[in-house]
Amino acid sequence: MSSKVSFEGIGEVIATFYAGDGVTAGQVVKLSGDSKVAACTAGERFCGLSVSVKTGCAAVQVGGFAEVPCTDSTVAVGLETLTADGSGGVKKAGSGDAGEEYLVVSKDTAGFVTLKM
Repeated sequence: MSSKVSFEGIGEVIATFYAGDGVTAGQVVKLSGDSKVAACTAGERFCGLSVSVKTGCAAVQVGGFAEVPCTDSTVAVGLETLTADGSGGVKKAGSGDAGEEYLVVSKDTAGFVTLKM
């Protein structure tokens, strides 16, 4: 859907962490140690979105509105309990998943949702 509204940059908070092996830009991450993040496996709670990775460090968006990969067609606009999908994106939390409630403000057909971190 083409939109005249944008949530880009609103309330954005980015912190620098040490990046664990396999952390890439554009994936949700979890805290894995003192000042360190790692890629999430399916069903894990995420702490933010890695926006860039350079020289062993990751810039992680931990606040504000973020566009996050999501191929789960059941995720809808509104309050949703989300968890990591194991491939860098998010999905609706199922039984036994460690999820957290997020406000999903938009969903596109390209496999992304915009949510308030």
